Amino acid sequence: MAFRAHPSAVIDSGATVGDDTRIWHFTHVSGGARIGARCVLGQNVFIADGVILGDDVRVQNNVSLYEGVTVEDAVFLGPSAVFTNVVNPRSEVPRMHEVRATRVGRGATVGANATVLCGHVVGRYAMVGAGAVVTRDVPPHALVVGVPARVIGWVCACGVRLDETLGCATCARSYQREGEGLCELRSAS
Repeated sequence: MAFRAHPSAVIDSGATVGDDTRIWHFTHVSGGARIGARCVLGQNVFIADGVILGDDVRVQNNVSLYEGVTVEDAVFLGPSAVFTNVVNPRSEVPRMHEVRATRVGRGATVGANATVLCGHVVGRYAMVGAGAVVTRDVPPHALVVGVPARVIGWVCACGVRLDETLGCATCARSYQREGEGLCELRSAS
């Protein structure tokens, strides 16, 4: 099944939009963007040339994704989340050749009004709290809040905060430390 777009949406020639994706009011998808299947792009979203969205991504209202941003599968981007792509922009100084890549890992959540500065990775299944400002990489499964964002705990793939043993009371998954982040323990069945 093809994608569906509100009549007020603009999808430029050359954009790739996956099956069953829904695009709402006043959204603009630029010609070089690639949108996966089963995504939802809310009202007043902008997707620039070169942006890649995986499958099953939800982009809430008023989010702009600029060149250099890659969003993996099953990511949630909250209302008015902000992504940058140049470290030191100036109106009078062209710097598009200095775009820094930003990646949001599979299953991650970026909360409402959070800002992700360019050149960083939000790890798989990480959760960036509402209003946080990400100024460095966020480890997998980390819960970060504040300005600048700092790790205050860990979250399960199901989105629930983990207990002190790195176990989930909701879905019974358990985790262990791996590098700066966490990885899920697999049962020996």
